[in-house]
Amino acid sequence: MVRGARQPQQPRSRLAPRLTGTVEKPPRKRKSRTEFALKEIMSSGGAEDDIPQGERKTVTDFCYLLDKSKQLFNGLRDLPQYGQKQWQSYFGRTFDVYTKLWKFQQQHRQVLDNRYGLKRWQIGEIASKIGQLYYHYYLRTSETSYLNEAFSFYSAIRQRSYYSQVNKEDRPELVVKKLRYYARFIVVCLLLNKMDVVKDLVKELSDEIEDYTHRFNTEDQVEWNLVLQEVAAFIEADPVMVLNDDNTIVITSNRLAETGAPLLEQGMIVGQLSLADALIIGNCNNQVKFSELTVDMFRMLQALEREPMNLASQMNKPGMQESADKPTRRENPHKYLLYKPTFSQLYTFLAASFKELPANSVLLIYLSATGVFPTGRSDSEGPYDFGGVLTNSNRDIINGDAIHKRNQSHKEMHCLHPGDLYPFTRKPLFIIVDSSNSVAYKVVHASQDLVL
Repeated sequence: MVRGARQPQQPRSRLAPRLTGTVEKPPRKRKSRTEFALKEIMSSGGAEDDIPQGERKTVTDFCYLLDKSKQLFNGLRDLPQYGQKQWQSYFGRTFDVYTKLWKFQQQHRQVLDNRYGLKRWQIGEIASKIGQLYYHYYLRTSETSYLNEAFSFYSAIRQRSYYSQVNKEDRPELVVKKLRYYARFIVVCLLLNKMDVVKDLVKELSDEIEDYTHRFNTEDQVEWNLVLQEVAAFIEADPVMVLNDDNTIVITSNRLAETGAPLLEQGMIVGQLSLADALIIGNCNNQVKFSELTVDMFRMLQALEREPMNLASQMNKPGMQESADKPTRRENPHKYLLYKPTFSQLYTFLAASFKELPANSVLLIYLSATGVFPTGRSDSEGPYDFGGVLTNSNRDIINGDAIHKRNQSHKEMHCLHPGDLYPFTRKPLFIIVDSSNSVAYKVVHASQDLVL
């Protein structure tokens, strides 16, 4: 059963001034939508004066919450993608509004059905937005428990068939909402290693795409077919499946289990340094991916996480008191997932992580990218003379061969050279380079602790 959306408990920061105007717009738009709903009621055979005042207020309040939720949700795209504090207050307000909206439509379903004409796909859209909020909260915090919350809402949409009537309406944009819901649900299931559910969803998505392209003959048919190809290749590539003694398939996970922490080696001291931040960068030619997540990125992000736990069951564990007692906080390293970032984007995220890195903490940089080699012999052997890795491809690839678009004598614009990392060696770094030119980074020297 889907519960009300619980706002994640995170410290709140001050709302950015430029977002204030976005959130607190005058109620003119809300009023116009309410009037439109009431006019629809009158046109369906009733008079506006015949509507009880309580039911009129219910419709008005629902329109207000619906408009404000959309307004806040659309404002999320304006939040900075980097930094760990600026977004928290805005996310909190968005969760608050969606919690009220979800509970409100549950409590007043009959009135909204009769007077507003609330449809099941609209309820599904609200649930889908809450699922997206939980998923993006996971991306922002790296707390895997929020993946379970996203799964809960996405799964309820499927079980209750909220989008089942969409195909009967002659509105392709509604069908696209349904297809995007499936794609998001698949991503969450992949991250939770629910491969049986993923396979069922892929089959359903394939049927939906076939029906969509047959009915509307749209131009995005190729793109949706590509989505199917990507997820099929991703399933085949990962996760690794092993057989038990009874030949049953076991899905292995790269995450750290509660009882699976490795023992410290002799002489090691706990608490000297801890991994606090990680940049996971992917740009390999011809690598299996789904959405903007390559297989390498997928495996690495899981290796930096603990297994998800259910927040509700954790609160109900024996010994937990009232709501004042919260579950034990389990800190996963904060992560940025960067798929094919430009050099300027990568440097911006690196600088943000460097700036916010706490004391006695380590920044991990994982580079899974195509190697860039020097074009000729150089008289010097500096940190910019051995090439590096390409974080964003501005070349054409034909049969696996790279065709440069400009003169070979110029350095690749989006190549991350070893020397580019020197400014960040002022703090402890852990660098993993998975590339054909990883040897170039052996020249990196640091003024602080460095593992390469």
